[in-house]
Amino acid sequence: MLPGMKRLVILGAGTGGTMIANRMRRRLDRDWSVTVVDPDPVHLYQPGLLFLPFGTRNEKRLVRPRARTLRQGIEWLPRTVEAIDPAARSVRIDGDDLAYDFLVIASGTRIRPELTEGLSGEGWRTTAHDFYTLEGALALRDALARFDGGRLVVNIVEMPIKCPVAPLEFLFLADDHFRRRGIRDRVELVYATPLDGAFTRPIAANVLGNMLAERRILVESEFSAAAVDGAKRVVRSWDDRVVPYDLLVSVPTHSGAAFVGASGLGNELDFVPTEPRTLAAKGQERIFALGDATDLPSSKAGSVAHFQSEGLEENLLRAIAGAAPEPCFDGHANCFVESGRRRALLIDFNYDVEPLPGRYPVPWVGPFRLLGESWLNHLGKLAFRWLYWHALLPGRTLPVPAQMSLKGKRWPELPAKAGT
Repeated sequence: MLPGMKRLVILGAGTGGTMIANRMRRRLDRDWSVTVVDPDPVHLYQPGLLFLPFGTRNEKRLVRPRARTLRQGIEWLPRTVEAIDPAARSVRIDGDDLAYDFLVIASGTRIRPELTEGLSGEGWRTTAHDFYTLEGALALRDALARFDGGRLVVNIVEMPIKCPVAPLEFLFLADDHFRRRGIRDRVELVYATPLDGAFTRPIAANVLGNMLAERRILVESEFSAAAVDGAKRVVRSWDDRVVPYDLLVSVPTHSGAAFVGASGLGNELDFVPTEPRTLAAKGQERIFALGDATDLPSSKAGSVAHFQSEGLEENLLRAIAGAAPEPCFDGHANCFVESGRRRALLIDFNYDVEPLPGRYPVPWVGPFRLLGESWLNHLGKLAFRWLYWHALLPGRTLPVPAQMSLKGKRWPELPAKAGT
């Protein structure tokens, strides 16, 4: 770095970190350097992990060399972050200090199976699996190929998790997978969740709950997993309920990066306390947070990182100019929910408005249906990979507003509860 240059440092080169790095390199003058710190030499397309357990063999298409995902002029340091010193405006990486003028924490999440008693012990990656990592999804693919019947349990240990609808998608795809193999009548599918239903918002929960019921998928709600006994093949909850399994698909506890906790900048799960609408790190100067690294009540999903990055780009430019950040993010998230049989539905929501029926992205036109299954939605899910590599990750602006719109949506009537 040349003398007199200023430095924007981004910790993490996942979806959010890569997008904001590419956006800021395009907008900042050349007296600013943009430095990204991430030890992983490859970038993983995480939505593709969902399909690997069901026989898909395109894992090589889910990764790209890290250097190919960053614009020319971005400095990538393949090193490990140890801690942040906000007072000194520096980051400790592999024993060295890296100074910054502004810092973006985009370090994502990590799964922590070791935090649940017994989960990472006997049976881990043989009769108990995850699909939130490439290694886990590949091991689960082998396990499903051998699975010839019995009780398959999908268990969310605790919230929050990356892509909250992914466990539902897994169950819908599993139902379809076993039907195509002709063994669905020999398989019992169970969804054990700490939530009180299929989803956190009532309208979507009603739609998704009906889909689970139609597919004969049992829901064990408000189930907070305390321990796993791999020898007996049971999951036990904190209130002493027991769910037996022949094959366990676990969504382990998620947490933020270890260096966040080591720096005293995280909550109890090492997520960064973040101002929900400006994306500034709470109580910190010149530090912002992005994507899964935040403690925000928005979904931890790629679309959220995309919508956040558009607003954070402007807030970083404002901060650099000495102005206060403005509200730039409304909690906007959308996600295709794969439902099997080459169909999917789409949800679109934010902090204040739950997923509603309608059309997206063009109001009343679509082409995608909201909260309704369709083959076109399935194609949208598959086509997203190309959009991810060629538009979202490079930080290109898409003709989709970052702020959620109510145009083209409608409020349905929920069925009355029994006894009312």
